[in-house]
Amino acid sequence: MASVFLVEDEVLIRMMVAEMVTELGYTVAAEAGDLPSALEHAKDDAFDLAVLDVRLGPDSIAPVAKALAHRNIPFAFATGYGADGVPEEFSGRPWLQKPFAIEQLERCFAQLLP
Repeated sequence: MASVFLVEDEVLIRMMVAEMVTELGYTVAAEAGDLPSALEHAKDDAFDLAVLDVRLGPDSIAPVAKALAHRNIPFAFATGYGADGVPEEFSGRPWLQKPFAIEQLERCFAQLLP
């Protein structure tokens, strides 16, 4: 099954999403809660797809999204702001409205993976 990179600055939310990921049969390849570590993982680690929190404290997730797009790694955004929260240059990418259910995450993964 595919491996997932999770980026979420709220630890409890990240733990909950990680649990959903494993419940769906995927593995969590890496996790990050801040922009510097997220960028490091995005540039160097091996994984099949990513779920990115739109805001990491005061920072935008856009640099991480750009790094993943450059590597052709599929990703979706998780946001409490709806479609307006997604960085403009990635407006066509899938996104999940927080809070989301496991079924929504499963549909999102199906959309991201061939």
